[in-house]
Amino acid sequence: MDSCKDHQQERESKCLRVNGPIIVGAGPSGLAAAACLTQQGVPSLVLERSDCVASLWQHRTYDRLKLHLPKKFCQLPLLGFPEDFPEYPTKQQFISYMESYAAHFSIRPRFNQAVQTAEFDSGSGFWRVKTQDSEYISWWLIVATGENAEPVKSDVPGIAKFHGPVVHTSAYKSGSEFKNQKVLVVGCGNSGMEVSLDLCRHNAIPHMVVRNTVHVLPREMFGFSTFGIAMALLGWFSLRLVDKFLLLMANLTLGNTDHLGLRRPKTGPIELKNVTGKTPVLDVGALSQIKSGKIKVMKGVKEITRNGAKFMDGQEKRFDSIILATGYKSNVPTWLKGCDFFTEDGMPKTPFPNGWKVENGLYTVGFTRRGLLGTASDAVKIARDVAEQWRTIKNSKTS
Repeated sequence: MDSCKDHQQERESKCLRVNGPIIVGAGPSGLAAAACLTQQGVPSLVLERSDCVASLWQHRTYDRLKLHLPKKFCQLPLLGFPEDFPEYPTKQQFISYMESYAAHFSIRPRFNQAVQTAEFDSGSGFWRVKTQDSEYISWWLIVATGENAEPVKSDVPGIAKFHGPVVHTSAYKSGSEFKNQKVLVVGCGNSGMEVSLDLCRHNAIPHMVVRNTVHVLPREMFGFSTFGIAMALLGWFSLRLVDKFLLLMANLTLGNTDHLGLRRPKTGPIELKNVTGKTPVLDVGALSQIKSGKIKVMKGVKEITRNGAKFMDGQEKRFDSIILATGYKSNVPTWLKGCDFFTEDGMPKTPFPNGWKVENGLYTVGFTRRGLLGTASDAVKIARDVAEQWRTIKNSKTS
């Protein structure tokens, strides 16, 4: 990395020329891209706004979290999980894997570097990436901040009136903090289900709000991962046929969830995930607590009151705390300027598998709606593409 002279910026900040791509984000996507580039002999610079790798996992996840999919579907390119890890690694095991992965490939991100703007300079052909104290320039920019960069806050009317704690799942750690409380959980995805289950295990009384339709599938079928079975079947059958099979098996093993207040969407679970990014819930025990009545399923919230909530079905209940299991969103539009490749929601307009490469040396990794499998696929493609250009530039300088 070489210093560069840019007289307009020199008075305000350092300007650093990066000999290789700039990667924004040191989560799994950024680490995978950096590792694949390293394998190709290409240096890179990873900028991370937090103080560690995999900051979402380290700072914004609850204690009981485990991978929802078997480890073979969640490993990054070139280095798998340790063999002694269980089929579904814990939060701490996944974090240790991320840290070991970075160390193995000598990835040393620049921490506490929050990207404020990134913009292509058509005059010079460089990307200019500004943080709070420096400017970095490179031929290539890899956006690796992912689909889950920022918590989505609820827009439920009246929530500001509530007298008790209102906590997003990004700040939730354990149900021990809510022992013996009546808790309103807004959201019924994997986080909402698992938080509600965790609350039960700490003698809290969760009331889970189900605002929309949701697919609930068993985590395993016939002793095998449901996701693994689906991936195997997709090699032989159409997506819609596989979806029909999954729903048939889900009804046989879990029963009709409509009777529990969990209405299924008309679109099948895999098709829905591919189109909208909405992940089916893989049940790890919450459904039995719903059936037993320990987790109360509530219809949509009409209004939050000072002491509780009014619901669409006319009920009104008191609550001690509210937990927002309302998910996350991309933050790309807040800092990537002059680029219309992303939607207002911060997702690439070009769907998988072609969304990894844009133009002018811009790439994206971690936006496939296909989890870490999609991340691994894109990281490999990006590294090969950049390496070819990087070698051409390097050879032209030495010839």
